[in-house]
Amino acid sequence: MENMKLKLRIWRQGGKFPQGKFVDYELDGVNDHMSFLEMLDVLNEKLINKKEDPIAFEHDCREGICGTCSLVINGYPHGPMQQTTACQLHMRHFRDGDTITIEPWRSRAFPIVKDLVVNRDSFDRIIQAGGFISVDTGQAQDGNAIPIEKDQASHAFDAATCIGCGACVAACPNASAMLFVGAKVSHLAQVPQGKVEADSRVQRMIAQHDAEGFGRCSNITACEAECPKGISVEHIARLNRQYIASTLGSEKVAN
Repeated sequence: MENMKLKLRIWRQGGKFPQGKFVDYELDGVNDHMSFLEMLDVLNEKLINKKEDPIAFEHDCREGICGTCSLVINGYPHGPMQQTTACQLHMRHFRDGDTITIEPWRSRAFPIVKDLVVNRDSFDRIIQAGGFISVDTGQAQDGNAIPIEKDQASHAFDAATCIGCGACVAACPNASAMLFVGAKVSHLAQVPQGKVEADSRVQRMIAQHDAEGFGRCSNITACEAECPKGISVEHIARLNRQYIASTLGSEKVAN
């Protein structure tokens, strides 16, 4: 077990830092078995003991599932380890004396609430625009009674692993959320239940994506490289094909 001393450069905004700026902290006694969020917990405990304002950051499950631990660590969304969320990143990947820079997602569509916390309601509004399947009320058909080919089910599941964390937006120089939208559209478009509303879904979700202020995709693929779940840009390609097909029959798409 190794104990480290670190210099942390952390973005502070809100309260006595209304304009936002990096503030330096020194933290010693960091255990290399700690997770990254546990290290921030230790720092906050020290700040609270000194009657200082603790650093605001998001977390929930701390198991790499919920997607709330949205931190840019040394320039990388979720840190330097591929397909790893910030909550699953451990301090053994850092060394004694390291300087670690921590900042929030950077996007006009993700306004900063405080410190490292951003408002990601824009993702919720994209889902509300079309990321669902409508069913008639009454007795629902048993899901197991609807046959789905193995390949289709596997591809749909791959898209469904998106946790909506926003790392794709933070990684993209255009702040595009097309990997997120592509995963959600691709997930539903590949199962029979989702095909009925496929055209209206893709048009509504892309329209909401643009209305939220996200940028355009320019195929840089940084989103795939930084996605903690390894979502493929193939889902963006499927999204584009689905959108073009839907516009050819746009007169049938409900507003």
